[in-house]
Amino acid sequence: MKLKNIAIASLPLCSGAAFAQSSVTLYGVADVNVEYVNHLGVVPTAFNQFNRGPSHDVARMTSGGLAGSRWGLRGVEDLGSGLKSIFVLESGFNLETGTSQQSGRLFGRQALVGLQSSYGQVSFGRQYTSMFEMLANYSPTAYATQYEPIILQSGPNFREDNTLKYSGQFGPVKAIAHWSFGVGVALPATVGIATPIGGNGEVPGQFRRDSAYGAAVAYEAGPIGLTIGYDQWNPTIDTSSGTVRKAVVGASYAYGPARIMGGYRWDRNTNAADVMFQRDDFYWIGAIYQVSPAVGLTLEYNYDNVKSLYGNTQVANPWQIAFVANYAFSKRTDVYVTTAFARNAGLMLESLATVYANSLSLGNSYALGNGQSTMIGAAVGLRHKF
Repeated sequence: MKLKNIAIASLPLCSGAAFAQSSVTLYGVADVNVEYVNHLGVVPTAFNQFNRGPSHDVARMTSGGLAGSRWGLRGVEDLGSGLKSIFVLESGFNLETGTSQQSGRLFGRQALVGLQSSYGQVSFGRQYTSMFEMLANYSPTAYATQYEPIILQSGPNFREDNTLKYSGQFGPVKAIAHWSFGVGVALPATVGIATPIGGNGEVPGQFRRDSAYGAAVAYEAGPIGLTIGYDQWNPTIDTSSGTVRKAVVGASYAYGPARIMGGYRWDRNTNAADVMFQRDDFYWIGAIYQVSPAVGLTLEYNYDNVKSLYGNTQVANPWQIAFVANYAFSKRTDVYVTTAFARNAGLMLESLATVYANSLSLGNSYALGNGQSTMIGAAVGLRHKF
């Protein structure tokens, strides 16, 4: 929806005439479903004495099945000579309650301003990490909000405050790099963790604390896509900072109406004393099949090889399989069925390995109840894009 589309010709300046074009676009997604989940507990925090509690089945209304519900403003102004100024302000919300997501931020999904030219784009503000942005084309369910193990794949810092970011497209090659002066992710203490992790960052005299950086490169030509990336977050732990490192490779291949894709993510996390508290290898593979212009099917399998978790080297490796079927009434409106089965973790592979960050972010628990090792979820939903 165009709120403003102004073209100014022959704008008088003291040196002569100039030409400028600017536009602001309102856009968004409204996505809601009715969901059933079994073996559900609560997120273990100090508030409940770190107890996940007994398991229950639940039927509930949930916002964001295939895409997080959001609204946003996107603007661009042509400054001449191939240079443009851009901005994005994007707010996430819970459609079933009308409340804000991302810890109540007004523009919690994105808030950035930048400059764009043939050499690439430089932007400043709250933005996605380089690795997360690049992997969007290599995750079969395309970050479907409800059951995609996003935190395990990209980390709870996949959106970062105070970020400087560069992205450029050079033929079939795309390159992205970013630096955050203070990530702004704060996770409460939970089982196995004595203190909270993260914070607001930008602490005077502690430049490293809560900072982060990363880079990713992708090559896409014809049916083939390849990507590689690295991400590092230095979260507050006690009064100093630890180190969370991730490296990833991904690949995809398209054949007719089908596309197969998968990847591998390496992870190693250490505390302020450089003592390792988490080490795992995460794998995913899946496919998208467009049965017809209106009908699409998606299948994805995820597996995490947990080598060490807070000193425990005998953790049962979690895995999940998810399936999505959607029917498009139009380019803007579709209905869908999504379902997933997880073992040795909750849906989205929610566990101590993710610090239960999925549940804390979404406001809906996917933590397993005490004594349980599997979880099933299924939802029927409606999505409208504007």
